[in-house]
Amino acid sequence: MKNSSRPLRALLSRWLAFFGAVLVGTPAGAQTSQATDSLDSLIEAIRVKYDLPALAGAIFTTEGLVEQSAVGFRRRGSPVPVTTGDLWHLGSDTKMMTAALAGTFVAERKLAWDDKVSAFFPQIAKDLSEPMNKVTIGQVMNHQAGLVENLNWRMLSQGGFLRAQRLSAVRMALTSPAYAPGEYHYANTNYVVIGAVLEKIGGQPWEDLIRERLFQPLGMKSVGFGGTGTVGQIDQPWPHLKTGTPTPSNGPMVDNQEVMGPAGTVHCTMADWAKFLTDQLRGGAGLSALMPREIYEAMQTPAPNSQYGYGWLVLSRPWAGGKALTHSGSNTMNFAVCWLAPERKFGVLVCCNQAGEKAVKACDEVASLLILRHRAAVK
Repeated sequence: MKNSSRPLRALLSRWLAFFGAVLVGTPAGAQTSQATDSLDSLIEAIRVKYDLPALAGAIFTTEGLVEQSAVGFRRRGSPVPVTTGDLWHLGSDTKMMTAALAGTFVAERKLAWDDKVSAFFPQIAKDLSEPMNKVTIGQVMNHQAGLVENLNWRMLSQGGFLRAQRLSAVRMALTSPAYAPGEYHYANTNYVVIGAVLEKIGGQPWEDLIRERLFQPLGMKSVGFGGTGTVGQIDQPWPHLKTGTPTPSNGPMVDNQEVMGPAGTVHCTMADWAKFLTDQLRGGAGLSALMPREIYEAMQTPAPNSQYGYGWLVLSRPWAGGKALTHSGSNTMNFAVCWLAPERKFGVLVCCNQAGEKAVKACDEVASLLILRHRAAVK
């Protein structure tokens, strides 16, 4: 996700077109096949079709994980297979988690969606333009704050402790906006700013806050930050470039700079990601969940004249029975995408240890396959 805003924006139109047509006029026999064939064999066929090192996917409902599969190899050219217990890099799907972390503070009345961002940073408020002084937490979270898509993360990463780096990012972002507030412009910078706000409120690094307030209560024990695996060992999915070439190395440092954490450095197993998504699904369906119902409603409602809520792209799809929630993430070496259907109380997730066009198309096909499989099984 070295500059994941451009890949995400470029891919959104393809996702919208793809899932607008899914399940429309699908032959009954195809749906039966999706429900009865081995999930491993179905996903393996897609992996081979696109010549990817590995693919993984899962179906979950408001009751939790239903089915999961991981096929292929941790590193191209290696015989070591991926497993359903492997760690997958989620890239910008981290944003939905940072949004939920903000929701925990809103639930405790320590934060409000309409709070002014500048109120948390009085030391720089005097240096801001009048429009930027009025930018709210909600505007930052739904990408309507006017902030630049990316800062010089490498330079920022050399500036002291992690929290200090994020404070520097806030100053740079708010004093040098790229657009007028009020229009949608997807930006990693937005969620780094939100991370800094939460650090100011919580008194701890974002990484500690999100573990304590989100991952631990949801039982997500595998979560980590940065690249996956032990350096030089093929003990987790190895990252691959869009060409299909394995990166020269692996491990925690083969990722974006840590300062970008709130925008996209989380990794975890499919089962643990499904725990988070199940909670979002339950909250969106009005069932008991980690936070009050109004927090999920806020997260899963798009801003006016936009399709983005807080950490979620919010759409309408027939197969979802109405509202569908989605997001994807890529650190330019991995790709992950998820779809939720709160009205029908199910969702799907897909992961790949390669980035680029082939990975996106393959993950689209797997997501469609999983949606068909669930719908056929339910019928």
